[in-house]
Amino acid sequence: MCETNSAVYSLGIDIGSTTAKIVLRRGDSIILERYERHFSQVREKTAELLRLVKENTADGGIKAAISGSAGLGLAEAAHIPFVQEVFATAQVVKLREPDTSCVIELGGEDAKIIFLKGGIDERMNGSCAGGTGAFIDQMATLLNITVDELDKLSLNAGRLYPIASRCGVFAKTDIQPLLNQGARKEDVAASIYQAVVNQTIAGLAQGRKIDGKVLFLGGPLYYCKGLGQRFKETLKLDDEHAVFPEYARFAVALGASYYAEQQTDVFTADELLSLVENAANMSEGKGRLKPLFANDDEYNEFKRRHAESSVKNADIEKYSGKAYLGIDCGSTTTKLCLLNENNEILYSYYASNQGNPVEIVREQLTEIYKRCGNRITIAGSAVTGYGEELIKHAFSVDLGLVETIAHYTAAKYFEPDVGFILDIGGQDIKCFKIRNGAIDSIMLNEACSSGCGSFLETFAKAMDYSIADFAAKGLRGTAPVDLGSRCTVFMNSSVKQSQKDGATVEDISAGLSISVVKNALYKVIRASSAAELGEKIVVQGGTFYNDAVLRAFEREIGHNVIRPSIAGLMGAYGAALYSKKCEKSGIIPPEALKSFTHTAKSAVCQGCTNHCRLTVNSFGDGKRFISGNQCEKGLGKATAGEQLPNLYEFKRNYLTSLKSENGARGTVGMPLALGMYELLPLWHAVFTRLGFNVKVSPMSTRRIYEKGQFSIPSDTACYPAKIMHGHIETLITDGVDAIFYPCLTYNMDEKMTDNHYNCPVVAYYSELLNGNVEDLKKVKFLYPYLNINSKKELAKELYNYLGKFYNGITKSEVKAAVEYGISKYAEYMNAVREEGARALKFARENNKRIMILAGRPYHIDAEIGHGIDKLANTLGFVVVSEDSVFRLAEPFTVKVLNQWTYHARLYRAARYAAEHEDTELVQLVSFGCGVDAITTDEVREILESRGKFYTQIKIDEITNLGAVKIRLRSLIGALNERGDGSGRA
Repeated sequence: MCETNSAVYSLGIDIGSTTAKIVLRRGDSIILERYERHFSQVREKTAELLRLVKENTADGGIKAAISGSAGLGLAEAAHIPFVQEVFATAQVVKLREPDTSCVIELGGEDAKIIFLKGGIDERMNGSCAGGTGAFIDQMATLLNITVDELDKLSLNAGRLYPIASRCGVFAKTDIQPLLNQGARKEDVAASIYQAVVNQTIAGLAQGRKIDGKVLFLGGPLYYCKGLGQRFKETLKLDDEHAVFPEYARFAVALGASYYAEQQTDVFTADELLSLVENAANMSEGKGRLKPLFANDDEYNEFKRRHAESSVKNADIEKYSGKAYLGIDCGSTTTKLCLLNENNEILYSYYASNQGNPVEIVREQLTEIYKRCGNRITIAGSAVTGYGEELIKHAFSVDLGLVETIAHYTAAKYFEPDVGFILDIGGQDIKCFKIRNGAIDSIMLNEACSSGCGSFLETFAKAMDYSIADFAAKGLRGTAPVDLGSRCTVFMNSSVKQSQKDGATVEDISAGLSISVVKNALYKVIRASSAAELGEKIVVQGGTFYNDAVLRAFEREIGHNVIRPSIAGLMGAYGAALYSKKCEKSGIIPPEALKSFTHTAKSAVCQGCTNHCRLTVNSFGDGKRFISGNQCEKGLGKATAGEQLPNLYEFKRNYLTSLKSENGARGTVGMPLALGMYELLPLWHAVFTRLGFNVKVSPMSTRRIYEKGQFSIPSDTACYPAKIMHGHIETLITDGVDAIFYPCLTYNMDEKMTDNHYNCPVVAYYSELLNGNVEDLKKVKFLYPYLNINSKKELAKELYNYLGKFYNGITKSEVKAAVEYGISKYAEYMNAVREEGARALKFARENNKRIMILAGRPYHIDAEIGHGIDKLANTLGFVVVSEDSVFRLAEPFTVKVLNQWTYHARLYRAARYAAEHEDTELVQLVSFGCGVDAITTDEVREILESRGKFYTQIKIDEITNLGAVKIRLRSLIGALNERGDGSGRA
């Protein structure tokens, strides 16, 4: 310690998840401030900053304190006082902005809200870094721009897209289709910031209102002006109530310096530096695995074996004749292959699409034409991938094919008897089994890319390595870290801990490669054993260029696989092979390519109440490509799909057509959400007969969701539950006297299950609404517990409950109203069954495929279901719902406890699909629905036992019809390959 015991300086050190900050004060004057990234080298960076402190403190002692999410371990090891960051922040607020009501602080991987009214209430993110500075960094990387450029772009946005931010990899899956469809980067940039705002409000505030004076702290909120603007607009704060101080980056370090001032220990700069440099590791290394390769000989043999699966290259300068072009416009990369007539590669390209795939393809076509000269004629062209339709329209590519078929076509070239194909790309995992020469089952990752290439890329960038260098280091790891199989942002803490434990970059890289494999096997494929994958396995996709990933995969499944030398080009290679079907190519010629232009603008479709947000791409020659539409109305033309029966549309029209007279007893609002999609005909009839004017909220929209997002107490709830808050707010705004949404433990007993329970969320969500939606105090909120399976009990319970709020209601009135309501419910269900029968008859008379789009009643909602039913129509399916056809299958015993009404309908609908060659079942599941999770294996077994495909689509608040379309087109492609339903539209 300093012998003089007299401190002249106060030093605050804030070590966050990604940055280190210091504030050195002398009295009220700030002598030194620094804000720098530490790249997980916490001790080294702190020592470096302390050397700067030493240069500025030659004339006195120092009182010091450490704070921050990554600072506790160092503080304990170095024996320097530690102050919790919330307390440090509170010190700053107390001294600088004492009238602050709330603090919102975003760091590199940390986010917190501190409510200061009525005592301190702090809410932090857990181990997920969604909605933080790291998330913004990832998104900027995806757009191939700096964070500063992202910020400037956001300030010129014209519209906002819904983007998930609870996890960076989910957001990438939302953003990439927008880029591939031509969305403006300005709009995407602002939407990324809005996603951060929504994550902060919904995920951290969790229903508690943010008002009064709000102090915004942390590096992202200091540097990103567009982010601050999104917060101000969303929270409706003026300049007086939204404070962005100059010290925002250093707030915690500044607070730590105030705390240090109160301590007794005084140090010299040399003493502090010595304590930090000599601090011991905080914990011992744990959880290590065997190295991927025991020695160089083993690795060399591995490389020799895989070199056997290669494609010959031909010299484009010496070749003359026909050529075939394949383009794969993927989620993050664009690939091209030009083949000669012997399937040898004349030209290939593989690189990031840099957020502008059209420009990349234009550049590459120009180069190809330049090299081909007059010697080579492109005789056929095909495109696949996320950007298929955009590229096909832009450059008049001859054929478009779904990714799964492109990859299968390529895999067959290397292994004609391939039984299993696994493709791992930047953000996509596609795996499918082959049986009897045709695709038998298809699995795609839904919205998470934790088993993909971007998973490794994220960590490589975080540790300041290129992905190639990072991957190479993994081959040399002597004791790979056991990181398990977890999502990218959840794994950040594990990687950081392993660094603190002394793990080398080599060991971390190897461990992450093993994690990629485990995520793919156990989260996507969900394999219970290696035998499920079979013996003839082809692996492909850019991620398998990483020898560490390939080695980890072979080791995990216990035998060797085939990795073609063009693993990253397989989609493009397969497309090129597929293009040989062309007799003559109509691809854009060289002269037209010289004058090619591309512009994109936003628009809103007025064709129906969905008001789809469109991106209109124009290509200079008068051609246009419009994306974002749920049907073809946005294209300015009618669609054949409109003429196909659609039970979802029928049910929407039926429910929204229910009208009510002006009632003498007032207006009762009914939120068209959750259970009301099943029982609205019942409750609408009951209250209309009782003399009420029934006001039903409209079909859901994104705007309705946003109206209620501030009162959502849990970010893990399913989207159908979250959107209920917006319906409640809408009804209150519409001026209803009361809102009715009852608590129902049981659904209608359809006499076909072990029990007939309702979903717990649907059943009791009224209790949560009552405790979280403040505006409900403005109206009567009616949420009685009712039994709808007994007319007598229902009439009695309603009479007793309503009598508390409305005088003059008689028992006979309620009894008659219940009788009338039950009859109207039965009438509705009969109408659904009759329309289902009509749809089936139409399909068979017109040789159409039938899709049972099976889900919950609320999946007919255009916002919740994202128009998937209309998309299925445009792909040629007649769409029926599970409740319209399940009774056509005989009851049978399932292998799981069958106690949920909607599950029982699903199982029998699956049996119906299994028994009919022209019928497929696609199951919709909302993220967060734990109850539906148990149905997956049972429905799969029912279908696969009869040789049918099982397709499940998980959906949430984010619209990504591009991924859904790939899923459905893959199903169609698999049916065509197998020969089922040949000749059907």
